Amino acid sequence: MKKLFLFITLSFSLFALAQNEQLAQYYYDKGDFEKAKISYQELLDNNPSNTQYFYRAIDCYQQLQQFDVADKIIQNRFNKYKQGTILIELGYNFQLQKNDAKAKTYYDQALDKILTNPNEVFGIANSFEKKVLLEYALKAYQQATKIQPSFNFNFQIGLLYGQMGKTDMMIETLLTESYTNQQNTPLIQSQLSRFMADEADTTFNDALRKSLILRTQKEQDVFWNRYLSWFYVQRKEFGKAFIQEKAIYKRDPESLSSIVNLAQFAIDDDDPEAAQEILAFVLENTKDLDLLVQANTYLYKIKIDKATEKEYPTINTELQGLLTTYGVSPFTLSLQLIQAHFLAFDLKKSEEAKAIVKKALELQLNGYQQAQAKMELADILLFEEKFNQALLYYSQIELDLKNDVMAHEASLKAAKTSYFKTDFVWALKQFKELKSASTQLIANDALEYFLLINDNTVADSTQTALKQFAKADYLIFQNRNQDAIVQFQNILKTFKGQEIEAVTLLRLGQIYEDLGDYNSAISQYQLIIDQHSDGIYIDEALFFSAEIYNKKLQDFEKAKALYEKVIFNHQDSIYFVDARKRYRELRGDTNL
Repeated sequence: MKKLFLFITLSFSLFALAQNEQLAQYYYDKGDFEKAKISYQELLDNNPSNTQYFYRAIDCYQQLQQFDVADKIIQNRFNKYKQGTILIELGYNFQLQKNDAKAKTYYDQALDKILTNPNEVFGIANSFEKKVLLEYALKAYQQATKIQPSFNFNFQIGLLYGQMGKTDMMIETLLTESYTNQQNTPLIQSQLSRFMADEADTTFNDALRKSLILRTQKEQDVFWNRYLSWFYVQRKEFGKAFIQEKAIYKRDPESLSSIVNLAQFAIDDDDPEAAQEILAFVLENTKDLDLLVQANTYLYKIKIDKATEKEYPTINTELQGLLTTYGVSPFTLSLQLIQAHFLAFDLKKSEEAKAIVKKALELQLNGYQQAQAKMELADILLFEEKFNQALLYYSQIELDLKNDVMAHEASLKAAKTSYFKTDFVWALKQFKELKSASTQLIANDALEYFLLINDNTVADSTQTALKQFAKADYLIFQNRNQDAIVQFQNILKTFKGQEIEAVTLLRLGQIYEDLGDYNSAISQYQLIIDQHSDGIYIDEALFFSAEIYNKKLQDFEKAKALYEKVIFNHQDSIYFVDARKRYRELRGDTNL
């Protein structure tokens, strides 16, 4: 009975403490420091050793400019615990009162603590950093390293240099640390990439590139070639990364896998020319079956995307020749699936395509390979308007590979299938769930369709225009672009001035782009810019037009003007970062 009473009392005390802490936090977040001070002081009185309560109470006193009370509390705590971090708090209390000389006295005393106990550097340096006293934090790390040479704070020191704007010293410190302790390279590269992405200081990337090139030339170690390749990949300069990868391969011709990965990066970033050059090098320099199949898979995806109908028979013959050479086995599954997709969507021979996939499913495939084959089979069934059968296979993939990226992709395709069927209620529910997918591309795609269905349902409860639009989208899926153009043009005539108009113009522009009719594409985007400037597709119309002028028509002045509009008028756009980068390139910035 006594134990039960003790348990109840303890539980009640913990509950009351949690409530008091929540109340104190609530007042603090609201900026009501008078009430927060009272709450935190009470918590501190009941839990004198609690560091969080102490610092929050002191912060409240300082916010209320009750510096004398704060000083007394801090001094009492220092007399009890003798910690260097408390000396920093004393100094900071004087700094807030503009008494920098007194503050410096306590900061120096905190640094002196490291001389007698180097282990105090961790808390002291961290406290200085939290108060943005970066010079003192730097001194703390440097002082500890002198006394205890086994300590290594190069990473922390490098980041401090970065925060202090001393980027050259940051680069040198982090690169040296990366070479000395190569297991830390991924962590260091992660930090460097953050500075590379922040283009406010445009000199950083140029300084990093120069430092890497200098080390590559001076030290003649493939480590630096790999580092420079990584740098160029971050900058999406795949041709320059390839030069480094070739240099590595010549000195260490054991594996071409990193070069194949580079080709994949180029493909993902829509740089087929660089990818083809890289893949050609792989095919010339390997006899490894896996690499040969992988390289040919990537190469034929590019070839098919760029091919005209006249080239289709040749491509089909070449694909068949590759499978004859390498054999039909689990190792060549990717080539089999490419051939099947090509037969169905380009040559319109879906029965032959299904036969290839079904034969592949009879092979000894692992779970992931089975899912890949089922995905292709579902796509072909969807192409044939066999919606329910397609949904069945997409659902199997979702169940077999729960939480995998491929499962999310299958979910997206299932949602699109419902959309193509004009089952908008179910499709909307699925797209809503997929908006929060961990894969950004899937989440963005789902959001686009969610907005499309939702907006056009609100505008037209009968969904007449949306049904016509879904039919046109399905024609795009079937690779029937000319039929889709006719369907979208009919929508523009029938539903002129209605909600569906802007997204229809966007779709037409995208189709014309895919067909290489860039002037027609620009004319569609221009109609969005002129007539729907307050709509949700304006940033896409501006950016897509700029990309055409920049990359296809090479009218750089027009491109620059359009990128500028994205930068200044649409800062929340997903194209903002790319627009800013392209604009700076066209403007002639040498330090990107």
